[in-house]
Amino acid sequence: MIAMETEAYRLIGTPRFGGILVVSDHASNRVPADIDLGIAPALLDQHIAVDIGVGAVAEIMAQRPGTAAFCGNVSRLVCDFNREAQQPAVIPLASDGHTIPGNALDHAGHSARLARFFTPYHAALAQVLDDVPPALILSLHSFTPQLATRPDEARPWQIGVLYNNDDRAARIAIPLLAAEGLNVGDQQPYSGRILNATMNRHAESEGRPHLGVEIRQDLLAAPADHAIWAERMARICNAVALQLS
Repeated sequence: MIAMETEAYRLIGTPRFGGILVVSDHASNRVPADIDLGIAPALLDQHIAVDIGVGAVAEIMAQRPGTAAFCGNVSRLVCDFNREAQQPAVIPLASDGHTIPGNALDHAGHSARLARFFTPYHAALAQVLDDVPPALILSLHSFTPQLATRPDEARPWQIGVLYNNDDRAARIAIPLLAAEGLNVGDQQPYSGRILNATMNRHAESEGRPHLGVEIRQDLLAAPADHAIWAERMARICNAVALQLS
């Protein structure tokens, strides 16, 4: 059930005090009709435009009592919510070898894009967290098995757990995920000390418990996969929240 939808975000389900809030910055590949990125439409189904599968996983998780999902509602190529506002990559000019000519904006255009998407996304997320503090925030992402620009770098992990300074939830979750028979990356396929902007802003800076995960995208290819991962992550998140309480 979508509780609220705007250009920038969707709130799915009902946030509960002491519940789980799934935050998925890159859940959508939507490009508004009045924005022309200047790229081939097929690229919008690839990892450069969307975290494949996470939107479906978040929606399934939000059907559970006590869980809600806050999801980005435009492609990361339109606006990357998991960046600092001042970083160039917040409106990327290129991604994994593909140029994004429609993002070559002047200062006014850049500022307008941020005001339209970035600012309301983060303002609304902050409001949800203030109004209904969860027991745990799950930062849900997915990663490509192989970057086109780094063909020699294998990414064998089925799920990665990322964190910056606060690793409380990560230390609980990593052995729980490993017990599922998964190949778990600790700060892999990249470090949460580098890519953690949304959680730095809304969780670490406020002392809120949070768990950041990246699921390998080939494991999220079909509805059956989405259901499996939604059940798994709901179970893991509940266990982490209980141990943190």
